[in-house]
Amino acid sequence: MPVKAPAKSKQGGGGTSSLKVGKGRPPRVSMGGAKVALKDDIRDDVTEIGEGGHGEEWMQTKSLIKPDDQLDLSEGELKEEFTRILTANNPHAPQNIVRYNFKDRSFKQTSHVDQLAIHFSLDGNMIHKDSDEARRQKAKYGAAETVSDQAISEAEEEKKDEEGEEKAEVEEGADKRDEESTPAPPKGGDNKKLTNQFNYSERASQTYNNPYRERATQTEPPPRANFSATGNQWEIYDAYKEDQEKQAEEKAKEKKQTSSKKEEGTVKKKLTAMETQTDDVSRISHAAKIVERMVNQNTFDDVSQDFKYWEDVSDEYRDSEGTLLPLWKFSYDKAKRLAVTSLCWNPKYRDLFIVTHGSYDFMKQSRGMLLCYTMKNPSYPEYVYPTTSGVMCVDVHPEHPYLVAVGFYDGSVGVYNVTNKDNKPIYQSTAKTGKHTDPVWQVAWQKDDLDNNLNFFSVSSDGRVVAWTLVKNELTYTDVIQLKLDEAPQEGPEGTQLTPLGCGTCFDFHKQTDYLFLVGTEEGKIHKCSKAYSSQFLDTFDAHHMAVYKVHWNYYHPKIFISCSADWTVKIWDHTYKNGAMFTFDLGSSVGDVAWAPYSSTIFAAVTADGKVHVFDLSINKYEPICEQAVVQKKKTKLTHITFNPNHPIVLVGDDRGYVTSLKLSPNLRKVPKDKKGQELQRGPEQEIAKMDKLLALVREPSNKDN
Repeated sequence: MPVKAPAKSKQGGGGTSSLKVGKGRPPRVSMGGAKVALKDDIRDDVTEIGEGGHGEEWMQTKSLIKPDDQLDLSEGELKEEFTRILTANNPHAPQNIVRYNFKDRSFKQTSHVDQLAIHFSLDGNMIHKDSDEARRQKAKYGAAETVSDQAISEAEEEKKDEEGEEKAEVEEGADKRDEESTPAPPKGGDNKKLTNQFNYSERASQTYNNPYRERATQTEPPPRANFSATGNQWEIYDAYKEDQEKQAEEKAKEKKQTSSKKEEGTVKKKLTAMETQTDDVSRISHAAKIVERMVNQNTFDDVSQDFKYWEDVSDEYRDSEGTLLPLWKFSYDKAKRLAVTSLCWNPKYRDLFIVTHGSYDFMKQSRGMLLCYTMKNPSYPEYVYPTTSGVMCVDVHPEHPYLVAVGFYDGSVGVYNVTNKDNKPIYQSTAKTGKHTDPVWQVAWQKDDLDNNLNFFSVSSDGRVVAWTLVKNELTYTDVIQLKLDEAPQEGPEGTQLTPLGCGTCFDFHKQTDYLFLVGTEEGKIHKCSKAYSSQFLDTFDAHHMAVYKVHWNYYHPKIFISCSADWTVKIWDHTYKNGAMFTFDLGSSVGDVAWAPYSSTIFAAVTADGKVHVFDLSINKYEPICEQAVVQKKKTKLTHITFNPNHPIVLVGDDRGYVTSLKLSPNLRKVPKDKKGQELQRGPEQEIAKMDKLLALVREPSNKDN
């Protein structure tokens, strides 16, 4: 606000100015006869000022008192203006305070600065005058409730002086005032109660300065383009013609949409009519599945009781023989004409197993099927996956039991996710991604690679062992080894040399040594291979005279594996012993599959084409099976595969008519061996290895003598 310098004092025509300072009160200023008395006692009263001509006269007769130290300024200096802007901001407050922001994890400058400046601060204590503490202080220091004599005398003198001055003012200004007059102080001043210096309340407040907030946005200017053209009659005509054609096209589209909507409406009506006719079970599928299992449990109650509690008592009278008790029989109507090509138990859910269906006949290739059964519901499979090509092999991932790897007759491999509702595989190889050219006979999951990617191996009749890796959304392949024959290269067209390849039919990976695996071929040979060497075999066994259908490492002994072939034989091998097989068994028919028992190192089972199951226990009988039993009704039915349950004394047997039969082992087929004193031996890996080594020592003795 502009502030002007004080002007020079001017004396009024008839007015006089006087300055009187009384004792203990502020000075009074008399202006043109209208005297205003400023008193301590009546400071809150409003001084009434005359209106009309009296106010203008007062303005004219105003006089100022010039201080002794006032400067003498010229007219130019007096008219000069000095601008001063008063703000509530503290000029000494810092503007660059930085604090750590825990949300953004960085130092940020604070926008709000405290503008409050304290010029004086004094801490004091007040107590109530009627409190006990106040009374004790009064009694201690002798303070009386009445005011001291000195204070009373000073107050009386001030009042007398004020009364005399007020009387003189009233006499002088009586002719100039009409009705307005300065109110007189109240009478009876002697009885007026003086203010208590210690009984007061002081209140002060200062408003808070709101921080300023600035918001600004900046947008990119829209692109500009200069366009200029000349409008002629033909250009206008062309524009109208184009618009007319567009409108005609839009009308045609609208007619098509309305017709298609009518058709959709009729289709929806038909669908709704069909839905109303049929019962919708999808909403109660979970409850329906539970009820279905309960009904099946009641229907097959006798089978369930046999599975849980029945034991063949006649085994007590047969020391070295056992039997197989048929339990449930699994079948699916759409897969009855397809052969069972593979069986695999789920590693996590012990009652769940997977069956694959296809055809071994080259001239009768059609469709395939992947079925998931559970022993809780033998009447219908839990999951059904139809395929266009026959499914020849299957394997379930040991750590991710919902991932199922399969091999097809057309040479491709695939991976199914059982949790997905889609019936298609999530991964599948094609001709571009290195699929086999012949049927895939076996697949097996392996440990994750160095990049933690899932991978599995496959073997096919085209002579390749391939490693497949699941990388994001694609299936990549790597050729591990090619099964080359010892024959000389054959001459091809234009003088090329063609190396003949063997036909792989099966393989198995070592249970302890990751890189070691065996491959069986149609030529009857078994190759011992390594993942690290892709150009040559570690060793080759002339195992059989016909195709090898299965090789399987022993669960306990690290050196022993078993093989079966179409030449009617089952052989047990030591991969470190090169002079031939340890044991050879002739079963009188083509052996489709063989499997070691997971609870013993000396027990294995095999299935043959004449419909029989053979169970051997080498610790009891080294020459003949302890159980030989036909499990099919028709004589022409061939058994194709067999597998042991890892927990329960059950084996699954599949045939070429699409049926899967579950059989329970009698006590003699799984009894614990006893020592010479009749006490049962402890079971464990070390005892199982020692039991097998004892048998191998008996077999190796003649060969050691010859050497």
